[in-house]
Amino acid sequence: MLAMPKTTAVRTVVAALSATVLAVGGAQIVGHSAAVAAESSPVGFASLNGGTSGGSASTVVTVTSASALKTALSSSTSQTVKVSGLITISGMYSVASNKTVLGVGSGSGISGGGLNLSGVKNVIIRNLVFKNAADDSINVQSSTTNVWIDHNDLSNGYDGLIDIKRGSDFITVSWNHLHDHDKSMLLGHSDDNSAEDLGHLRVTYVHNWFDGTNQRHPRVRFANPVHVLNNYYSNVGSYGVASTENAGVFVERNYFENVANPTITQTGDSDAGNLKVLNNYKVNSGTEQVRNGASVAAIPYSYTPEANSTVKATVTAGAGTGKI
Repeated sequence: MLAMPKTTAVRTVVAALSATVLAVGGAQIVGHSAAVAAESSPVGFASLNGGTSGGSASTVVTVTSASALKTALSSSTSQTVKVSGLITISGMYSVASNKTVLGVGSGSGISGGGLNLSGVKNVIIRNLVFKNAADDSINVQSSTTNVWIDHNDLSNGYDGLIDIKRGSDFITVSWNHLHDHDKSMLLGHSDDNSAEDLGHLRVTYVHNWFDGTNQRHPRVRFANPVHVLNNYYSNVGSYGVASTENAGVFVERNYFENVANPTITQTGDSDAGNLKVLNNYKVNSGTEQVRNGASVAAIPYSYTPEANSTVKATVTAGAGTGKI
């Protein structure tokens, strides 16, 4: 059994967007408040283990070039790094602890490279465009903890868009729009890394939009529990969520549209994982695979899920850049 996080009275609420249904010409139009889609702090696992506050809001540096970005991200100063414009970089830029990396407007971000979080803690990455990365767009590794990846637009990378591995923990991935890509999100990089990964890799995936992507939404090894909540999967190619290597994944109240394989319990050369489902909404989608639901650990935070039928409207309105 996994050790529970040492927190005191931590309560996390996933804000369910209120919907007002208006009858117009016999049709129903569901209206949502976009403001609710921008939480001021993360829900789920990133709220545990002391929480995730990011860098200082009073120490702010705005960058417009690759060299300035690299310097600001690697600085030991607790600070907010504002990215202005789409900056082309080469390779992976390291992000130090206690950083908030924030895009200015809806079109600012990084092209050609990605961000590497290795052995750090307390990092927020929000409102950034990531495109055409030569490797990963965002790589979280080496026991990095307390990361919030929120309201980004990610596409067309070479490898993973958001990969989390090597014992990292207490992470929330929320309100991101992923599109034009194959291997979206890896959680646990290797079948032979159980010694480092068991008891870690606890991640909440909530209100993300997987838009025509192919696989790994996420693909999980060893982690238990992983919470996949209120995401919208549209026109997904190979599969939605994969649980392998005895992981424990809870797939709850998501919206699957045109997804032949919403959940699977084995892929590649990996051994099977455990997976339970609850009240997912399916449109022109296949049957969910489940396995050993009782082996999926309880979610260790309180939350209020959104109704599955409204997830599509909520996520398409609120995910991606320009929404915070």
